[in-house]
Amino acid sequence: MNRGIFLALAIVVAGLGGGALAADMKAGPIVVSDAWARASVTPAMKTGAAFAVLANQGAEMDRLVAAESPVAERVELHTHAMDGGVMKMRRVDAIEVHPGTPTVLQPGGLHVMFIGLRAPLKEGSAIPLTLIFEKAGRIEVSTDVLAPGAMGKGPQAPMPGMGHKPAG
Repeated sequence: MNRGIFLALAIVVAGLGGGALAADMKAGPIVVSDAWARASVTPAMKTGAAFAVLANQGAEMDRLVAAESPVAERVELHTHAMDGGVMKMRRVDAIEVHPGTPTVLQPGGLHVMFIGLRAPLKEGSAIPLTLIFEKAGRIEVSTDVLAPGAMGKGPQAPMPGMGHKPAG
């Protein structure tokens, strides 16, 4: 093997840190990347959340209208909204994905909510998630499970009060 190619491959593999990375998935013009979920804080937790980046490479707006996963009894689309000075989660019927502008599902904003977890989400594992779009159809996504309180992939700070230190 060419030494330069071997060195480049070694650098890429080392950069992955040995952990699993969810691959980008595509259906029609919709690309789903950086899919992740938070690990359950305790085995008794019955809810969880997943996040990702949704990109529309087409010319027409599409909408995420549903999600499914065998890890939970129900899967819903949610957002956070201020209600009387208090941030609350609420269910939404759909999430718009406009051409040229990524739609980011993230903590404190739009997200996929798992209700009635069948088992705790374990850090370091990957869970299946199906995102259903109005026009693009179904996209099967492997979703990496990060630490409880994680705020995203990479050296992100965990949520305050979750008892975890920033990665790095």
